[in-house]
Amino acid sequence: MTVLTPHMFLQPDGWVPAKGYANGMLARGRTVYTGGLVGWNARQEWEHADMVGQFRQTLQNIVAVLDAAGARPEHLVRLTWYITDKREYLDNLRGFGAAYRDVIGRHFPAMAVVQVTALMEDAAKIEIEATAVIPDE
Repeated sequence: MTVLTPHMFLQPDGWVPAKGYANGMLARGRTVYTGGLVGWNARQEWEHADMVGQFRQTLQNIVAVLDAAGARPEHLVRLTWYITDKREYLDNLRGFGAAYRDVIGRHFPAMAVVQVTALMEDAAKIEIEATAVIPDE
């Protein structure tokens, strides 16, 4: 099976390579935008109180929305994460990395992580917006 990739990673000359994300992406195709997705399950029930568990579920939710559009994780070009606790995030980088690789694989699009004081769902510790581009055939 041929996997079409909709993007090119952008690496300016002389820049130190980004680790775990891309500085920029160039893409062509049909665009998929998700809303801010949180770490509850399909029934909007919380199975995890910790940020890493919610992160894994959030990524699974993103993959489910992408699938509904005919997209796959390798079509992601941007992720914007909103977290409520920078310290919990930094203290659990290994767990975040393992969850990311398990759900998304080794595809690292452009990303931003922003700490916020709260999210709209009181139990949420992380919310992620995703953008994917399904390549033209």
